[in-house]
Amino acid sequence: MQLLTVSILYSLAVLLLIWGLYFLLGYRNQKREWKQKVNEWYPEQKRKSSLSVLGDRFDKSEASQPLALKLQGSNIALLPSEYIGVHILGALVLFVLLFNIFKLPGNITIILIPVILFVSHYLLFYLRKNKYEERFNSQLADICRLLGNGARSGLTINQGIEMVAREVGAPAGDEFKRIANELKLGVPLETALRSMQKRNKSREFQLFIATILIQKKTGGNLAATLESMSNTLEDRKILNQTIKTMTSEQRYISIIVPAMPIFIVLMMNNIIEGFTDSLKTVPGMIILALFLSGIVLSFFLIRKITNIKV
Repeated sequence: MQLLTVSILYSLAVLLLIWGLYFLLGYRNQKREWKQKVNEWYPEQKRKSSLSVLGDRFDKSEASQPLALKLQGSNIALLPSEYIGVHILGALVLFVLLFNIFKLPGNITIILIPVILFVSHYLLFYLRKNKYEERFNSQLADICRLLGNGARSGLTINQGIEMVAREVGAPAGDEFKRIANELKLGVPLETALRSMQKRNKSREFQLFIATILIQKKTGGNLAATLESMSNTLEDRKILNQTIKTMTSEQRYISIIVPAMPIFIVLMMNNIIEGFTDSLKTVPGMIILALFLSGIVLSFFLIRKITNIKV
């Protein structure tokens, strides 16, 4: 009798061990699948150049976040550390150009390099201001058309967002992929849309989000509303493109006119030895200050005139 009891207990222990190993392996497989899905939904941003580990730490620090937001808003596909690396490389190139080719004195070269880099940094973000929002808004008409067709064919808003994430390219496609992944994880639709609304504060996108949320709460013909919005956004897109085409010459002139006199002065200094020596005197400095002020003023005036908002 005791032998039978021991055999039964031994068999139960073996069965429980096998059963526990089975569930452990199932849990490990399920965990591995979830990791793969999370990596697909939220892929890590790969570096585009061989920067050092110090650059990786800087990109993840809070000090780099304002610069990262500026780069994203300007639609520049660079990490903050890569952008700083470009400036360091630019400083070396400017030193070679100004000191060896244009024959400027060393002290003037050292002063000019940070000034040129600061001005180029400011002009870059000024000229490319809201480029990310502009590219995103240029895709809104197609997004409204896709969502409207999906609603007309019986798809829900969540399914329509997944369809947009598959069909539309960057940058709108990436944002809608992020929303689709958040919805799969159980985030409410309004919360996901509000988070994207904070990243794009343009008037067109605010209207788009408000339309979807109001239609979801009150009901109504979502397909007809989105189709009407798509036609309106398409007309605005055509009008904006027409204005850009008509003012393209003036916008290029605003860049060429300030650059030409500076290039000519540097070339003359390379050809005629001591051509810029008169700028070291007090009258020369006054004339140089007036000259630079006129260049800056002409640039901003031309850009202001050609900046027509619809």
